[in-house]
Amino acid sequence: MFALTDLEGPLSINLKCDPEKAVELREHYPFVLPGWHMNKRYWNTVMIDGTIDDRLIREWIDQSYDEVVKKLPKKDRERLGGGN
Repeated sequence: MFALTDLEGPLSINLKCDPEKAVELREHYPFVLPGWHMNKRYWNTVMIDGTIDDRLIREWIDQSYDEVVKKLPKKDRERLGGGN
């Protein structure tokens, strides 16, 4: 799993992140919070409130996917086109 969202309530998305990058994003962006109901070392909750550029959200989603794929066995990464 690389992303998690709720279809009710305030719109937000939980994204997996490199631990150092996770802290950096929280410090830089007020709409990035420690992952709600997730391991806060690896997950951020991004509040989608109209103040964040869609391009940035897509970039973080891609990074979250990459974080998960890099931990998969080599044969699974190759099947997904992830290489090494």
